[in-house]
Amino acid sequence: MIKKDVLIIGAGPTGIFCAHQLGIIGLSCEIVDNLDKAGGQCIELYPDKPIYDIPAVPECTGEELTTNLLQQIKPFNVKFHLNERVEELKKVESRWLVKTSGKQEFDVASIVIAGGVGSFEPRKFPLKECEKFEGSSIFYSIKDKTVFKDKTISIFGGGDSALDWAIELSNTSKVNLIHRRDGFSGAESSVQKVKELNDQGKINLYTKYQIDSVAGDKNIQSVKIKHDEGETKEFKTDYVLGFFGLIMQLGPILDWGLNINKKAIEVNTENFETNIDGIFAIGDICTYPGKLKLILSGFHEGALAARGCFKYAKPDEKLRFEFTTTSKAAQERLGVKK
Repeated sequence: MIKKDVLIIGAGPTGIFCAHQLGIIGLSCEIVDNLDKAGGQCIELYPDKPIYDIPAVPECTGEELTTNLLQQIKPFNVKFHLNERVEELKKVESRWLVKTSGKQEFDVASIVIAGGVGSFEPRKFPLKECEKFEGSSIFYSIKDKTVFKDKTISIFGGGDSALDWAIELSNTSKVNLIHRRDGFSGAESSVQKVKELNDQGKINLYTKYQIDSVAGDKNIQSVKIKHDEGETKEFKTDYVLGFFGLIMQLGPILDWGLNINKKAIEVNTENFETNIDGIFAIGDICTYPGKLKLILSGFHEGALAARGCFKYAKPDEKLRFEFTTTSKAAQERLGVKK
């Protein structure tokens, strides 16, 4: 049995930063995540994709952000339990007993759910024949963009990921972008950029088309697309990328008695506690009036949730707010040398 002040469920940026905030105020924690690495969606879906809305960081990738956050929590020796999912939790007096799919058991004063959109997997192409090419020439996320250099890439989708990767890969690859509608759900600036690149011949844009079939032996050699009105086109391609969003799976969380609204957990905005005492939710998985699904917002939520955890971990102590620039205790915990 592992005894800590807090258990964080989810090792994305929000969960990692919450661990930092817990450490700053003297609380111990460990982190469980069902993925095989820390970083959440930043690592799983777009490790190489530039992120532009982190304060004071003009541009960084998902991988760089994760690396820096992990560096930031090093003084607190936070242990990660990866490839594990929380399966059971039970309140015993004033503490929570938690069991994971990896048979780990925790005894904690409070729980912070920072699981992004829960256990997730990408929506895939509906064609059965696509399955044999998955992982070799059909992908639903990009981990190493250099693989696609000087190749022909066919990207399906109309959201931010499809648009951003079409723009990014057009610098080094021949790109076909296929979307089932004329309108796009991604950022308008990206839509305009794609249209400009299409006019310049750097991207081939096909709207109102969907995938019809793929052909090849061990790897894809060509893809056929079909227009809404029945017209088909077939062209050679080395890789096919599908960006259709994620299937959200909350899993056992659904059975915990939390107030859930459209697959998101309702919280207050004082400390992001749920309807159950001692359980907090932060990041994309929580909802409240005015919610913005930004990493920045998740950092704010994590900071307040950490302080909400203090009263459960140390009920006989009063938490006094201090800036890290002046708090000797915080500086000692961070290993700051005078």
